[in-house]
Amino acid sequence: MRGAAYDRFGDVDVLTVRDDLPDPPVGPDTVLVRAHAAGVNPVDLTIRRGALAGAFPHHFPIVPGWEVAGVVEATGPAVIDFAPGDEVFGYVRRDDVQWGTTAELVPAPQRCLAHKPESLSFAEAGALPLAGLTAYQALAELLDVHEGDRVLITRGSGGVGTFAVQIAAALGAHVVTTGSAANAGYLTSLGAAEVLDHTAGPVSAQLSEPVDVLLDLVGGDTLTDAVSAVRVDPPRGVRLASVVDPGVKEHGGWYVFVHPDGGGLGELARMADAGQLRVPIARAFPLDQVRAAHELVAGGHVRGKVVVTLS
Repeated sequence: MRGAAYDRFGDVDVLTVRDDLPDPPVGPDTVLVRAHAAGVNPVDLTIRRGALAGAFPHHFPIVPGWEVAGVVEATGPAVIDFAPGDEVFGYVRRDDVQWGTTAELVPAPQRCLAHKPESLSFAEAGALPLAGLTAYQALAELLDVHEGDRVLITRGSGGVGTFAVQIAAALGAHVVTTGSAANAGYLTSLGAAEVLDHTAGPVSAQLSEPVDVLLDLVGGDTLTDAVSAVRVDPPRGVRLASVVDPGVKEHGGWYVFVHPDGGGLGELARMADAGQLRVPIARAFPLDQVRAAHELVAGGHVRGKVVVTLS
């Protein structure tokens, strides 16, 4: 099998493209996906450096990637929702780290997949699951965003922010987000009603009125400042969550670490096919340029998502 892999932790130089990777096993509840595209995310770089070695069992060689879009090649005998030939996409975070998504064949537990949105290309679908699910689980499930809420999303032009702005708008919220002046038009096109310049001082000082909900994608001092602008909802308390800063729990909020969920992916697919969710691609790289894809993500300030295409 051909794919990207590394045999030790390290910088991007440990990452190679190989033609001799073993074909992955197909367990009873496993869907074997022939990958067409795999998203690249900051967590892939974190894993490659060994920073999550204490959180998950790791087995070399490791194929990087937790996002995929492709076509079902085969299924285990307990799989009931998918069949060979189905187009699927998924957030393939297994219980250990070894069989990632940047390879020709991806063994995905069926809980990690949903049918691909018809309106999206494979590259777009492969860039949606991790960041899209993160935003959906935070906004729709934990924070219970609904019509009329004022929602503040910090760093709206990043990977998660791009989807969070759109999802909050689709849920009927008045979306306030932060970004650079250069990204203001882009963020407005995604559904933001107000864009605050993150270089113009504290967010709390720029808000015209308090917000009902905060989704923090920055952490640190930005989180502490933004929390002061959140109304307290008597039945539900303070409605705030952070994707990057576990310290949010000290303010009574939720720390979000996205989990695989086929139902949530199905909701993202529904939004995409309803025209409520688009997937901006910053750049798509062929498999042979997987190192360049990792380097672009490592550089930060990417507007939209980075993907590796395998077909």
